[in-house]
Amino acid sequence: MQKHYYAVIDIGSNTMRLVIYSRISSGRLHEVENVKSVARLRNYIDANDYLTEEGIQKMLDTLKSFKEVVSFYQLKAFICVATASIRQAKNKQEIQNRVKKQLDWEMRILSEKEEAYYGYLSVVNSTSIIEGISVDIGGGSTEVTYFKDRILMESHSFPFGALTLQQFFTDTKSKEKALNELKQFLYHEFQHLDWLRKKQIPLITIGGSARNLAQIDQSMKNYPLAGLHQYKMNDSDIARVLNHLMPMTRQELEKVEGLSNDRIDTIIPAITVFHSLYGITDATGFVLSRKGLRDGVFYELLSGDSKHNLYPNVLEDSIEELVHEYNLNVERIQHIQLLTRKFFIGLKERGIGSLTQNDWQLLERACFVYNLGQYVDSESSAQHTFYLLANRTLDGLMHIDRLKLALIASFKNKTLFKQFIHPFKSWFLKEERKKLSLLGAIIKFMYCLDATKRQVVQEFDIDIKEKSIHLHFYCNRDYKPEEFQMNKQKKHLEKALKHTIVLKFSNTAP
Repeated sequence: MQKHYYAVIDIGSNTMRLVIYSRISSGRLHEVENVKSVARLRNYIDANDYLTEEGIQKMLDTLKSFKEVVSFYQLKAFICVATASIRQAKNKQEIQNRVKKQLDWEMRILSEKEEAYYGYLSVVNSTSIIEGISVDIGGGSTEVTYFKDRILMESHSFPFGALTLQQFFTDTKSKEKALNELKQFLYHEFQHLDWLRKKQIPLITIGGSARNLAQIDQSMKNYPLAGLHQYKMNDSDIARVLNHLMPMTRQELEKVEGLSNDRIDTIIPAITVFHSLYGITDATGFVLSRKGLRDGVFYELLSGDSKHNLYPNVLEDSIEELVHEYNLNVERIQHIQLLTRKFFIGLKERGIGSLTQNDWQLLERACFVYNLGQYVDSESSAQHTFYLLANRTLDGLMHIDRLKLALIASFKNKTLFKQFIHPFKSWFLKEERKKLSLLGAIIKFMYCLDATKRQVVQEFDIDIKEKSIHLHFYCNRDYKPEEFQMNKQKKHLEKALKHTIVLKFSNTAP
């Protein structure tokens, strides 16, 4: 398939980054290159608010190296944006002119409003969070937005960031005193925005400082899942990381797992911003989004229309990407979904298995990706299915929901299920573990109806008696392989449902 490439360059106050995306004709986006340079342009702003010649030259040299990378791709579109440090520099017009002259690139300087908007856009297009507060702390500014029903309601850009807040820690006063002064400053600043206070909704963070905070927290917890996107923390988690880092010397900070060397001197101010915002908003959780400003710019670039740049269903798009990537049969999936839905409703109406609408949502998703690990190796398909789903970023799913999907879609038998869930046993109550095992048994049972991938079973009747479930399947051709697999698999489901399952197959129409 033909691939289209797009490049976005983000000239930030702390880092400069080039990201190249590919988009195949079937749909979703992929990062092909992600090149970072720690330029720290904020440190080259002089007392008169001019970016010094040394700073300009550092920026130009970095852009020239980016151009070398870009030259390897046939780009469908390219955009170069700059944020706080360039925006606040009095010689920004000269900087733009020199970029144009030396690289023949148009450098777009984002307004405060635009920078906040692109952060919001990246969050709503990569999570399923309907209402939240987003925060993006850069080197020279901090953007916050409030969105409801996925629509941007409020936004603000504070003229301070992780680099500028370092000033609280640069003199001879103790770290504790500096931290208290910073907290007071932030509380005063955040109190000015009425729409931030006591919202009691998720606080969604983007940017490098947030990623480092999440990485440190995962390291401290020996977190068993891979990935950062939609990783969730609470206020006590943030406080624990802050208290862990506060007494450390620079040499000790250099050894902290998950902390980048270029953020050693800015991580404490950044975490303090997050913790202060958590308190002001009375947040229900701290959620990391790996998508950021660059992705927001890219979403708008693709849509070509700032009024129509929201993905209608983030999770659905992400699952469709999996279906495409692993070459899964959509017609087969839809067929199994219809049969599973009928079986599920039959059980639910009779109160068997204590099934709920949320359980159906889990089953419906799992139908799309059941046993996808056979793409890697059919003999160990369950293991590959679990690993791929549990450790792959799925936009729109929190980590625990991703784990539930992996446990259901990889179900083979109770022994393997117990093996897969063991590292996460404390995440679930006993009844939740039993329910996940039941849903896994249901989906495996229903997929046996299409054991030969011919859609032999067209329809079925379900008759539930006191201790038995009678299923009569109507087939359009020879059904012996399906009948064999169903009889082989039904014992797992009989134990889970505490009902005997009686199967009947025929070639007659219902």
